[in-house]
Amino acid sequence: MDNTAFSDIPSGNWVDRVLPAAWRPYARMARFDRPIGTWLLLFPGWWSVAMASDIAAAPWMFLWLMALFGIGAMVMRGAGCTFNDITDRDFDAKVARTANRPIPSGQVSVKQAVVWMVALSLTGCAVLLQFNLFAILVGIASLVLVAIYPFMKRITYWPQFFLGLAFNWGALLGWAAVRGEIAMPAILLYIAGILWTLGYDTIYAHQDKEDDVLIGVKSSALALGEATRPGLYVFYAGAIVFTVWSGWAAGLAWPFYAALAAGVLQLAWQAARIALDDPHDCLAKFKSNRLYGWLLLGGIIAAQLVA
Repeated sequence: MDNTAFSDIPSGNWVDRVLPAAWRPYARMARFDRPIGTWLLLFPGWWSVAMASDIAAAPWMFLWLMALFGIGAMVMRGAGCTFNDITDRDFDAKVARTANRPIPSGQVSVKQAVVWMVALSLTGCAVLLQFNLFAILVGIASLVLVAIYPFMKRITYWPQFFLGLAFNWGALLGWAAVRGEIAMPAILLYIAGILWTLGYDTIYAHQDKEDDVLIGVKSSALALGEATRPGLYVFYAGAIVFTVWSGWAAGLAWPFYAALAAGVLQLAWQAARIALDDPHDCLAKFKSNRLYGWLLLGGIIAAQLVA
């Protein structure tokens, strides 16, 4: 069976146009050709850095930290995806959307994937070492969540919750990198991010629900089933409540709330309009969360500058 038509690997992008053929499978393993995951990993860290910084007083420090988080998110998401592909290689071979990934398709061996994962991780470590000692320790602590997440789909119908724990760690790390501590606004932002992830990754999981049933993989999409739409409203409403609470605890000015109001509309649109049995629409709605991330970031930065 030719799985190319169903593959989650896009063709004709910059990886195909720019990179030598031998490098392409590694870029695809790291999802460099599919940046939405990097954005979703990056935004909680960027939100937190912006919320904790005095941007007007130290703009270059703010930009430096934002750049470090950008590089770190890209390489650590790549390392995490490579680890996920290593652990899920047998499952991926049985799912149409993932069968053409580099490991199950035979383009990359497990040993080669491990070497690539280590190289990406060392790059991430070099980024982490630019921070203060407390932030370094906070960053190291996240590795426990990164290590256990790929196995959760074998154990629980809520692996999306564990993804949220790992993907939103930047909300804690960002505050730690700026202030050398973790304060209440960061904790509230972390909880908000977890609820946000429960929403968008449940949408993502609906792409694979039929294959997941056949191979015995669990997900929140299967747990919720026909109740997914009200579930999305609950997850996103909770994310908004905790985000408002975080902004209030940080003393953010009115532009934050104005931007968040636009974010509410974006999340509500997702929950109301999602076509749960259409994989293409699920992927489009999932990707649309990048807009929510930008709206919230813009609101935080504007609020800091107004203050």
